[in-house]
This record gives sequence, C-alpha cells and structure tokens, in this order.
Amino acid sequence: MPNDTNTAMNSFSSDARAAVSVELGKVVIYGVGLIGGSFALALKAARAAREVVGFGRRPEALAEACALGIIDRAGAHPAHELADADLVLAATPVGQMPAVFEQIAAHIGVHTVVMDGGSTKTDVVRAAYAAFGGKIGQFVPAHPIAGAENSGALAAKGDLFQRRKVVLTPLPENSAASLERVKRVWRLCGAQICELTPEQHDRVFAAVSHLPHLLAFALVRDLAERPDAPLFFEFAASGFRDFTRIAASHPEMWRDICLANRAALLEEISAYQRQLRDFARALQENDGALLEQGFTVARHARRAWGQKTEEAEIGTKASNQTGERKAS
Repeated sequence: MPNDTNTAMNSFSSDARAAVSVELGKVVIYGVGLIGGSFALALKAARAAREVVGFGRRPEALAEACALGIIDRAGAHPAHELADADLVLAATPVGQMPAVFEQIAAHIGVHTVVMDGGSTKTDVVRAAYAAFGGKIGQFVPAHPIAGAENSGALAAKGDLFQRRKVVLTPLPENSAASLERVKRVWRLCGAQICELTPEQHDRVFAAVSHLPHLLAFALVRDLAERPDAPLFFEFAASGFRDFTRIAASHPEMWRDICLANRAALLEEISAYQRQLRDFARALQENDGALLEQGFTVARHARRAWGQKTEEAEIGTKASNQTGERKAS
C-alpha cells in the first residue's frame, strides 16, 4: 500500500538535519500508531537514534510498522530491551499507561529517560509515581499537541510535530539532564516546548480539546441515530465537515481521555450548557440583540486567536528558512 512517510521524513528544519550532537542509541516506543510512529519517523529523519524498537498489543501492527520503516524491529521482552535504552516513549491510550509503566519500571536502566505522549496528565503522573517509585525522576510527562482523526501505523507522518507545541509537565524529581534530553529530542522533531503543571494542563485541555471532541461525537451520534439520518448527511457541507472532523477520531483513545479527565471535563460541560441556555433563552424570547452580542464576542475571540496562530506559524517558517540558508 502506498505511503507518504518517506516524503514526510525529508521535510524538516535545519535544526533537525544538523543536530548531530543529540545522538541516542536505542529508543523504545510503546504504541507505534499515529503519535508513536510519527515520533519514530521524526527521529529517523533527524538521524537522532541508532535503533528504534517497538512494542505493542498486536503483532500484526508491529509487523506493519516494520514494513513501513517506522521501527527497526519489534521488541523481544522489556527485560531484554530497556536496560540499555536511552529513551522510552509510552504512546498508548492513556488508559493503558498504568499497565505499561508497571511492565517497564523494573527494567529501565539508570540512564534511561521515560516519557509519555498522553493527552491527560494528572492521571498519568499518578500512575507513574505508583509504578516507578524511586525511579520517578527518570519519567518526564509530555503531551505533543498534534494529531489527526486517523490512527495506526499508516497514519504516522514524520512531520506531524513540525511547528506544533509539546507541553511538558515536569516533576520535582526530574533532573536537569533528563528534562533537557526530552526537550532536545522534541525540538529535533520540529516541536516548540511549553511547560505547565499537570493540573493546569488538564484544565486547559478539557476546554480546548476534550470538550470539542465530545461535542463533535454528540452531534454526529444524534444525527446518525435519527430515522431519516441519510437526509441530513446528504445535505451536510463544509461547516458540518469542519465542526465534526474530529468525530472520526479513535473511540478507545477518546474514551480513555474523557474518563481520565472527567472532573475537569464535567466542569467544561456545565460551562457550555450555560452558554446554550443563554442562546436558547434568546431564541425563546426572540431576542436578536442577545444572540448577536454572544455571536460577536465569539467572532472577535476566534479571529484574534486565528490571527495570532497564523502569525506564529509564519514566524516559525521564516526562522526555519533563515536557519536553512545559514546551514547551506
């Protein structure tokens, strides 16, 4: 089957191509789908790892990742693979991470750094403390803010993290060296590093990521369960497509995310319901001014965010082009 991963692997900034000082030996990835597979491809494009080893639940998924050149081989057993690993990435759904941490904790070497790619943080950090114990300083929580509605090894892209944020939620026990290794590796992938506390992370992403996914799932489910569902989907156009794209995301992954961050997500659902009640009241009272006021606030905020995001992307592209010219 054709795949564009080789093309994607070539589209990197000069920092990634020239960074010969960040040389990892063995990198072990648990979960070689969209996030884990894209991370592997990015490291390969940057020539930053001598070997990438994959673990996963399904042998056929690991075989596919090998065939696509995402990993070099499937792992034999944690006891044989982790002691000499420089870096371990847990890129499974967050619901699986406690079991993954328990599986690897006893086998990591003294110089191994472990990080995750999960979309929630307080639950992952709690599971890490329980599993790693005195080795907790070797675990650096991370969340790459990049994704797609598709999943699996075929969805992996070597440039997925280019100009994307990666949020780190460092622990008090993390050494400066462990934290720096994680930062430099993500920069090799083209990412921009940000830091939050685990609690800040979960509160923010409940609002800007987890709630939007829940709303998209709810809207599409509502239409799909109507007796005349085909009629609605026949006339759905670009607005529906843009709003509901994320409803095609992986159900297991988003089940785990919503349950893991349910306290913050329930607060955001309540806040959203208040907005809906305000708009419902405006409709019931035929209050056009109230509707327009709410729409105007949202329009200005959305446009300001869009402009800021576009300017940041233009600035990053210009910086990368300048670096490429200097490198050449």
